[in-house]
Amino acid sequence: MNEEKNVNGSENEQYGGSSIVVLEGLEAVRKRPSMYIGDTNEKGLHHLVYEVVDNSIDEALAGYCTKINVSINEDNSITVEDNGRGIPVDIHPKEHRSALEVVLTVLHAGGKFDKSSYKVSGGLHGVGVSCVNALSTYLKATVRRGGKVYEQEYSVGKPQYAVREVGTAEGTGTTITFKPDETIFTYTTRYKWSILANRLRELAFLNKGIEINLCDKRTTDENGNPQEQKSKRFYSERGLVDFVNYMNEGNSSLFLSPIYITKQDAEIPVEVALVYSKDSYKEDVLTYVNNIHTIEGGKHLDGFRRGLTRSIKAWAEHNHKEYQKLTDKDKNKDGLAITLDDFKEGLTAVVSVKVMEPQFEGQTKTKLGNLEADKAVADAVGSAMENFLEENKEQATAIVDKVILAATARHAAAKARKAVISKSPLRSFGLPGKLADCSEKDPAVRELFLVEGDSAGGSAKQGRDRHYQAILPLRGKILNVEKAQWHKAFESDEIKNIYTALGVTMNDDKSLNIDNLRYHKVVIMTDADVDGSHIATLILTFFFRYMRRLIDEGHVYIATPPLYLCKSKRGGKHEEYCWTEDQRLNFIRMYGDGTNDSVNVQRFKGLGEMNPQQLFDTTMDPAKRTMRRVHIEDAMEADHIFTMLMGDDVEPRRVFIEENATYANIDA
Repeated sequence: MNEEKNVNGSENEQYGGSSIVVLEGLEAVRKRPSMYIGDTNEKGLHHLVYEVVDNSIDEALAGYCTKINVSINEDNSITVEDNGRGIPVDIHPKEHRSALEVVLTVLHAGGKFDKSSYKVSGGLHGVGVSCVNALSTYLKATVRRGGKVYEQEYSVGKPQYAVREVGTAEGTGTTITFKPDETIFTYTTRYKWSILANRLRELAFLNKGIEINLCDKRTTDENGNPQEQKSKRFYSERGLVDFVNYMNEGNSSLFLSPIYITKQDAEIPVEVALVYSKDSYKEDVLTYVNNIHTIEGGKHLDGFRRGLTRSIKAWAEHNHKEYQKLTDKDKNKDGLAITLDDFKEGLTAVVSVKVMEPQFEGQTKTKLGNLEADKAVADAVGSAMENFLEENKEQATAIVDKVILAATARHAAAKARKAVISKSPLRSFGLPGKLADCSEKDPAVRELFLVEGDSAGGSAKQGRDRHYQAILPLRGKILNVEKAQWHKAFESDEIKNIYTALGVTMNDDKSLNIDNLRYHKVVIMTDADVDGSHIATLILTFFFRYMRRLIDEGHVYIATPPLYLCKSKRGGKHEEYCWTEDQRLNFIRMYGDGTNDSVNVQRFKGLGEMNPQQLFDTTMDPAKRTMRRVHIEDAMEADHIFTMLMGDDVEPRRVFIEENATYANIDA
């Protein structure tokens, strides 16, 4: 037999049949966990909870579950309890062991493959709860079924004993408690309340009438500090109508209540809720298939848009004089054309379909490929909207007025965009006058600091590393784009300067062209006070609405200047920058006598109060600075928060601040 050689010519071990490794049971999941749950970071960790909760939701879709309780336990384990039918515990005819054990230890095992048990389900592969079991150091399943209670415990997917009967029960249901394996989830095994709450709220909206409770039993936070236990109930009587109202919170609507469309007696059940906002100019449409958020849309989104635009267009052509004028070439002298995009502006909607055999493009379940979903949604939405528009002339007129306003704004924005492009750094007009550029030519190395005001801009320009750091001072508070039409944003000098400095442009479809992006780090640097936070929020709102791609690709950062410079009055004269109130108090305890009189504390109310060297040392020097990269953890929740905080309605903003502000430092 010839022996194989490696590339260096040395002998290899023989490669034969014995070299082929066969992974048995759940070993494959532990060997390659990312293939099953996406990753082993924070996202994958929370996905474990979703897999268990989805089983309970499937019971609800089948009509057998009305309540789900999710608990984050003191040891950071998770408990999910439902009042469904309970996982079967009788002996499986093929496996010759309890069906409960089969479900928890065998991939591609579950009732959702049997369409007599589940007509639709969120999980497609039947690997959900068995994967959770494989990736947990401990899992306990308790089943209430047939008047009895059964249980079984597992360690890294292996049963510790056979399913056993442990008592009697009233009612039915399943309880799963599991603790993620720290050797798999090395980044973190601590669950975030906000991430779980957002998903459970979403599920409650999508499945009206189902009560979902979340409880955090932990008494310490991630830093070991005491925290109060908390709980939240998610329940929606009106489902998608409540969902749209939640998404649109902070905006005023063209009509009192969202339009609700449902067609449940068809092969593909369709449910839609939509509303048009008076003062919002963004489109916000969420789509779901069997409770799965299809973030890339798909055929159901295509059908929704087609049915909506077709019905509005048909009504306007027969009933709206201004629309008729714009579509008449002889009467339309300005060349203003209405496009399909104009029907989207100011639209907030949720589209949910239930498909027995969904086909997704790719493994990520983010785009629906079923052609029949297009027709089902288009027919349902088109028919319902035709009736609504005929019966509600005032609201119909308001919608068409909104479409015409969108077309007018788009026409004006196109002219404004051309003005921005004509002043791009690739043209002879050059860069904004206030920009202090850097000498480095490689965009991957270059950094642009967006700085609040000329005073801070002056300190930053003097203190920066001129080789790779550029400074663009912004005058005051930039335009709140959440309340402005698109063309108004492009009329703003500060926003035009940001576009020009970055070298990016807006395409006709409102997507961002970053082919000529001049800086790969864009750093928002504002004062550490209330006004500075407001300005930073305005800039973030602009990036979220107009330059979302820069956030998604990791180019946007927030600088964190210190709040204090503390100096001891005792011997040794210790000096330290402090970024938080706790750090200041700790400095006093360590280098003073515990009182404010024992140290000198300089409060930096503005970046301009720092000398150039201090600003570089604390906030701009890569060797010492701390910067926070902006990333979107939950796009739907981020959209809701921006709408609420930057919109017109004060009450939701007040409630949000009361619920989320633990304390506030009011600057004198």
